[in-house]
Amino acid sequence: MENVRLGIIGLGNMGYSHVKNYVTGKLKNVKLTAICDIDPKRLDIVSKEVGPEVKTFDRSEDLIRSGEVDAIVIATPHYFHPPITIDGFKNGLHVLTEKPAGVYTKAVREMNEAAEASGKVFGIMYNQRTNPAYQKLKAMVESGELGELTRVVWIITDWYRTQAYYNSGGWRATWAGEGGGVLLNQCPHQIDLMQWICGVPKRVFAKAEFGKFHNIEVEDCVTAMYEYENGATGMFMTTTGEFPGTNRLEIAGDLGKVVIEGGKFIHYKNSTSVRENTMDTSSRYVGPTCEVEEIKFDNAGEQHAGIMNNFIDSIINGTPLLAPGIEGIRGLTVSNAMHLSAWTGDWVEIPFDEDKYYDLLKEKIDNSTFVKPEVAPGSVEEISGTYSNN
Repeated sequence: MENVRLGIIGLGNMGYSHVKNYVTGKLKNVKLTAICDIDPKRLDIVSKEVGPEVKTFDRSEDLIRSGEVDAIVIATPHYFHPPITIDGFKNGLHVLTEKPAGVYTKAVREMNEAAEASGKVFGIMYNQRTNPAYQKLKAMVESGELGELTRVVWIITDWYRTQAYYNSGGWRATWAGEGGGVLLNQCPHQIDLMQWICGVPKRVFAKAEFGKFHNIEVEDCVTAMYEYENGATGMFMTTTGEFPGTNRLEIAGDLGKVVIEGGKFIHYKNSTSVRENTMDTSSRYVGPTCEVEEIKFDNAGEQHAGIMNNFIDSIINGTPLLAPGIEGIRGLTVSNAMHLSAWTGDWVEIPFDEDKYYDLLKEKIDNSTFVKPEVAPGSVEEISGTYSNN
């Protein structure tokens, strides 16, 4: 296979950005042959950009069965990721889904089973895994350069959104339409990176505030605590209601720590083990000597185009995936645990009862009295084909 025939399902902000990457030549060994969206306006706008040779569909089922594609990219609202993925696999297609993998782990587990049974390539758009800073940090943790981990903290509060943002799509910020708020929409990348680098915690406790800063029914402010198997602790703090925000990741171990903030990667390297120094030194206050190094990176990686090209290369050449789709359940497990903890007020052990989570989510949907404002006529989101699914 020289070129993979690709179909894009969902032409919102992310789907449209994948189209742009294709049109501008950032995607290699791929031919866009089909696009799909339920909104005829978006279909018409994107069709004019890609040309009449690209087939258009208003139903994912029709695109998947058209014979026009070898692989699909799913960029729809979250609830549709698992069923469209499963449909793609059942019809012999390779699948790349946008994040999150889904809304609840029970559905994503079924998606993973379908992927494994199909033998096809399954990827997820965790584009932050292409960032060399996070790749370097992962390598340092895995090699033991930081020693045994003791603490991880990510403050990611620079997701500021206005009420107009939440009003821009009927599916946004509702339990029925989105299945959650900042945890499912803005933060899947950070939650994934934390588990990618440090592993999935053994239990989570979270305080989530629902509609604290906006007229929405889902969470827009979360503070969570992690406990890891080795005794390390973690904190994860996020919101869409704070400005100016912070994006600071700090991982500490027995041999030092790394801080990533403001485009800087700072490595604090201890001369010896903190544990050994604590027990062996005669000083009451002096820690080991510490060397401070700033590691510079030229860029933030290839991001979305990088994940897409890796996906295509895996189809053609069997290249290992940087972001395998079956790993999407890991970050979703953590965010589901945060929701479950916030709903029950208790620590949540991982793995948790997936049926209990689903029942509580369904209860939220069934008992919702929230009325969503309509999109303003003539808004950019309505006519440009670039409304966001982030």
